Amino acid sequence: MVTVGIRELKQQASELVRLVRETGSEVQVTYHGEVVALLIPVKSVVIDSKNAWLKLDHLAAEINARWPKGVSALEAVSEGRR
Repeated sequence: MVTVGIRELKQQASELVRLVRETGSEVQVTYHGEVVALLIPVKSVVIDSKNAWLKLDHLAAEINARWPKGVSALEAVSEGRR
């Protein structure tokens, strides 16, 4: 992973975007030494978000299959806090 300061990002934006696009690398952007942003390939974000929704759907189905009949989510949360 490449790390650049904000000034370097301003000066080399085109080159850094090309690096991300062509190699799939990630670029960390720092401000006073603290990472404040990431340049990442869009494809990885789209794929990850699709997978995240699929995982959530699967988890919801698992929870539903094991959920006790007649117990609301509010009741379950309240019981957990006791």
